[in-house]
Amino acid sequence: MVLDRRTFLKFGAGATAGILATPLVWKGLDDISIWSQNWPWIPANEKGENTFALTTSKYTGEPVAVRLVGKRPVRVLPSPQHPLGGGVSPLAAAEAEMLYSPGRVKRPLLRGSDGAHVEADWSAVHGRLKAEMVKAGADIAFLSGDENSVINEAISALAGKMGSSAVYLMPSEGRSAALAADLMGLKAQLGYDLENSDYVLAVGANVLDTWGTVIRNRRLFGHGRPHPGEGKPTLTLSYAGPLQDGTAAVAKPWVPIAPGTETAFLLCLAAALIDKGRRAPADNFDAFAALAKNFTPEATAKICGTSAKAIADVVAALTSAKAPLVIAGGDCWGGAGAAPVMAAFALNALLGNINKKGGVKLLPFVPTAIRGAKGREQLYKNDFAAMLKGDKRPAMLFIHEANPLYALPGGDKLRKAFAEIPFKVSFSTFFDETAAACDMVIPIGMGLERADDLSSPYGCGANIYVLGGAAIEPVADVRNTGDALLLLAKELGWDLGYAKYTDLLKAKADAVGANFDLLLQGQPAENDAEAYFSLFTLNTNLLQDAAGFTPGQGKLGLAVYGRLALGTPKTGIPPFNTKTIRAGEMHGTEMYVLVNGATAGSLGLKQDDKVLLRAGDRSIPAILRVYEGVTGGAVAVCLGYGHTALDEFSRNKGANVFEILSASAEPESGLSVWSRTGVEVVKA
Repeated sequence: MVLDRRTFLKFGAGATAGILATPLVWKGLDDISIWSQNWPWIPANEKGENTFALTTSKYTGEPVAVRLVGKRPVRVLPSPQHPLGGGVSPLAAAEAEMLYSPGRVKRPLLRGSDGAHVEADWSAVHGRLKAEMVKAGADIAFLSGDENSVINEAISALAGKMGSSAVYLMPSEGRSAALAADLMGLKAQLGYDLENSDYVLAVGANVLDTWGTVIRNRRLFGHGRPHPGEGKPTLTLSYAGPLQDGTAAVAKPWVPIAPGTETAFLLCLAAALIDKGRRAPADNFDAFAALAKNFTPEATAKICGTSAKAIADVVAALTSAKAPLVIAGGDCWGGAGAAPVMAAFALNALLGNINKKGGVKLLPFVPTAIRGAKGREQLYKNDFAAMLKGDKRPAMLFIHEANPLYALPGGDKLRKAFAEIPFKVSFSTFFDETAAACDMVIPIGMGLERADDLSSPYGCGANIYVLGGAAIEPVADVRNTGDALLLLAKELGWDLGYAKYTDLLKAKADAVGANFDLLLQGQPAENDAEAYFSLFTLNTNLLQDAAGFTPGQGKLGLAVYGRLALGTPKTGIPPFNTKTIRAGEMHGTEMYVLVNGATAGSLGLKQDDKVLLRAGDRSIPAILRVYEGVTGGAVAVCLGYGHTALDEFSRNKGANVFEILSASAEPESGLSVWSRTGVEVVKA
């Protein structure tokens, strides 16, 4: 039959009449309407008064204002007047939605003989936890993923009562800086007075996306670089690193340098300043000057893959600035080591800006509130990655808000070492990779659901103490790690001095000279006290070793980069933020790795080739993307992908680069370092 226009219209009219005549379609539409509007997970609008609760994000350290309708949090907003505030990060903005994430641990879990986790009641879990601690005795270790909280005092005090000194903090930029300061003989935390600097040189430190106090950094940069017609620029940001990331994109200039060459680059700048007659109050200055002398602009340009002119331009900018500041760091979750931080400190000393306005500030250590507790600077010295690489395992491991099975290198070897610990308990918000491997999982509240503190996070330029009160009642059956510890200590016969965690928070506020009630109202305690500074020591063996890094014959340097929108190891990718995954980062469930055109050509590879990123006998799959914002001889990989636990929004998306990395001990400091890794990219 030929279906011409007239036939088609007649056919359509008849079909319409038939549809209108039958009741079945209307019943079906009614069913669709009912079903589509009454799914239980569709949130109903809640009526109520609009209020705001001030608190602090425990994931980013930024102050936030939580908008509540009735008792329900509906939006996380910035707290612009706060010294650590000025905006809201994509991770903090997602926290209201993350409260209801399917990856949350909502009830206590115990692992059965078949390996599966089953829900348990609180009394059974408490009794088992207490029994396991008695059984372990002094052979117990503790790992914390929150280096800025007073919870670590409760942990270390309890460990001390049990006869254990095995208390660890997860690796971080702050830990690398603390070890560098300790090696230099500085009894202080390094701080950075960005507020008063007019020229900032960031070397490997992605200050606008992942390094230090990111939201504060963005606010200060925004104020220092106003829009045209809104005032003159008062701050210049330069960046040296292997990738045109968020910081490099707005830096003037971006100096491309190969991964792992940060120390060599900094030594070259130091040599140029020494040639201009600058000196630093180091007790071994002559030995340092002799080392730096080897890094001429021409030699360093070859090492770093940059130009002698670019180096000269940076030297000119440093010497012409009134308040220059040099910051070194990495984007590998604490795996860059102490050497770049030490080299940057030497450069700042040559510029004469230690404890000066706009320079590096030496911040006194924060006093402890529990007698016998260890301060953060002491806990930094214990290396959890090194313990897992060693021969001895504790009988029990107590984990607070940390996900080492995702965020530490080693792959199968790491998991095997972890499995050798007889009993493991995770106090966690989410069912992450580490929680999934533990014998007991105890749900704890998110930052919006609990009171906690934040003490001078690494990157800030003054002593800052912040208290975050619970913005809402918990939406799950959770406990507070601090309260659990204090109760366990009491039942085991040890008095830590406080019955409740809120009592400890009040004592900590007193110890730092802050008003607890004002802290609860969102007002931070801030002072500009400085630690004494005269002489320091530069470890030339450490610096020389780091400056001599090469990825190895036929291998590429590895440039990892992170984005706050993709969450943290302990949160996974927030469901709210999956829409921020870029087309150049993921295709379906496969992730991209980035190389420039020349590097791709030398490898015989092209755009969209399926490849393996390989280090030794371990590899991860990816798709090749040609991107000219990567230095030659390097491959860039995004952090945050490759989860095997958590929820559907995080699982099976790309690969975790930590699967192929290996940790080695940095000479002199002993820090586990994994950023200096040579890798191969081969066609899959």
